[in-house]
This record gives sequence, C-alpha cells and structure tokens, in this order.
Amino acid sequence: MAGLILPALEQASGVLVMSLVLADIFLTVLYARIGTGLIADRVAHLTWAIFRAAADAAGQKRGAVLSFCGPVILIVYVLLWALGLTLGAGLIIHPALGVAVRASSGETPADFMTALYAGGSSMAIVGASDFKPVTDSYRILYLVNSLVGMSATSLVLTYVMQVYSALRQRNALGLKLHLLTGESADAAELLARLGPQGQFSSGYTHLADLAASLSEMKEAHHFYPVLFYFRFRQPFYSVSAQVFVALDTVSLIRSGIGGRQAAWLKEAAAVDAIWRVAMLLVVTLETTFLPGDMPTPADVSRAESEAWRTRFAEAVRQLSSAGIEAMPNEAGAEIYLAQRARWQPHIARLAPLMAYHIDELRPGGDNRR
Repeated sequence: MAGLILPALEQASGVLVMSLVLADIFLTVLYARIGTGLIADRVAHLTWAIFRAAADAAGQKRGAVLSFCGPVILIVYVLLWALGLTLGAGLIIHPALGVAVRASSGETPADFMTALYAGGSSMAIVGASDFKPVTDSYRILYLVNSLVGMSATSLVLTYVMQVYSALRQRNALGLKLHLLTGESADAAELLARLGPQGQFSSGYTHLADLAASLSEMKEAHHFYPVLFYFRFRQPFYSVSAQVFVALDTVSLIRSGIGGRQAAWLKEAAAVDAIWRVAMLLVVTLETTFLPGDMPTPADVSRAESEAWRTRFAEAVRQLSSAGIEAMPNEAGAEIYLAQRARWQPHIARLAPLMAYHIDELRPGGDNRR
C-alpha cells in the first residue's frame, strides 16, 4: 500500500508546485494588478532587503549596488518560475522513471536528479530529451508540459520587455521634470519657466502633458509593481521625486499665484488631474509597500511647518522675479501649508523605502547620490 501512496503523494506535490508557479505567473504577468502576486512579490521584497543590506556595507558604492536590484529581481523571477516548473514536472515524472518514462538507450536511472532533468526537458520541445514517454498518459503529459513551458517562456519574455518599456517612460518623465525645473527640482522654477510674465497659456500644454504622463506612470506601476524596485543613483528618476515636484507645483499654483490673469489656472482640469493622479500614485505605492496607518496632517511638526513657510516665501520671491503676480504672503502661506501637509507625509514615508532621503528630493537637494 505504501508503495502506491508515496508515488501518488509525490505526483500530487508536483501538480501542486506547478499549479502555484502557474498561478504566480498568471497573477504577475497576465492579471497584472499591484499586490496580487503569490510568490513573486515576496521574492522581490526579499531581494530588495538583501540589496539594501549589501548597499549599506558598500559605502560610497551604495547607489551603484542598489541600481542592480531591479534587473536582478527580473532574473530571479525567471529562475524562480523555471525552476518551479522543473521541480513540479520532476516530482510528477520521478515515480514513472523506468516504467512509463524510459531512457532512449540503456538502463533508465531512477534517482531524483534524473527526474529533474527529464522534467525540465519535458518543458521544452517534445522529443528533445534523452528520456521518452512510452505510455499514452505520459505522452500527453509531455505534450502538456511542452505547451506550458513554451507559453510561460513567451509570456515572461514579453513581460520583461513591457517592464523596460514602462521604465523608459518613467525615466523620460523624470528627466523632463528635471530639465523643466532647470535641474533644480524646484517647482517654483518650473512655474517661472512655464509662465513668464504671468502668461501661462503656452505653458499649460506642459501641465497637460505632465498630467497624462503621470497617469501613464501610475498605471505602469499598477500593472508592473516590480518597477518600484528599479532604483537609480539620480533621485529625479524616482517616483518620490517626480511626485514631489508635481504636487509642489500644484500647491504653489493654488497658493502662490494671484491676479486675474492666472486665476483660470487654479481651476484648470490639467492642474486638478496632476494633483489627483499624483496623490493616487503615492498612496497606492505606500499602502502596497508600506502597509499600516496612513500619515495625517496632524503628524506634521512645528519645525517642519516653519520650514515650509520659509520655502513658500522663497517661492513667492522667485515667481515675482519672473513677473508672475503672487498671492499676499500670509494668506498664501496658510494655503500652501494646508496643501503640503496633505502630501508631504506620504512622500516622507515612501522615499526612504527606496533608500532616498527626503532632503534629496527638495529643491537644491543632492541629485548625485
């Protein structure tokens, strides 16, 4: 009886392993929703933790070490899924070695390593292995395995290409914002460039493009959460930095710009869209990668509020120098503080997760790390 039960359990284990791997591929590649992966998400988080530890020990090479994490995670995905399917197929085939699956010539070994080899071969093209099925049921198994193997390979390769396409779009947005701010990460500089002398009619096109690009980036991170682990040495390529500039821009539009000539800008659809999608992006990432209680405006310290007030006064002077009529300083400062208190705590939690300090994202921050 035991001689029948143990092989059946081994084959059932193989079916379970293959099912888990295929389910993980489905949820990661096809279903593509943030936070739904079975295995891949946890493996990505573990890989990132290992890279963080290695980077902390690397000193000045810290940024270079972390920049390899995203590509390595994709390699780990491929190896994980390939080895998982091979293990499952090996568990199914192992009891059949020498009976339903035989070597093409000579005696058929019955050890587990041979089963893994036969299982991995069965995931490739039928007939390419040193082992062949000799019963109808195992011929069907080999056929199914080959179809699963080829389909999984095609899906994973397509997934990798889509991830890099989305990464290119995210980096293009980061570089665009970096250049529009005069390489300063300063939203006030961006507004001064978009609306010289208060003429925002032509600059509004850039704001509309920014809203569209942020929407695409939000959906890219929703479909490919592994993007979050692609970390570059320049902070302006990070999600946190891009959202920081976007939300600070909207906050300054709503609080710092006065006069009738720009009153329409506060109510413009593109400005509202930038705010909504940037907040949605940062909160989505925060709840996925940093589960727990969300920060509230009450969490803002007095010292931080004073720093924001100083920031607002500097931004107003910068806008005025560009010929943009500004709001009265005290009234505008209160609006700015209320706006910034809604988004700054979220970014302050999210940025350290990717090994950036919040000071690197502020105007004048070190963009070389």
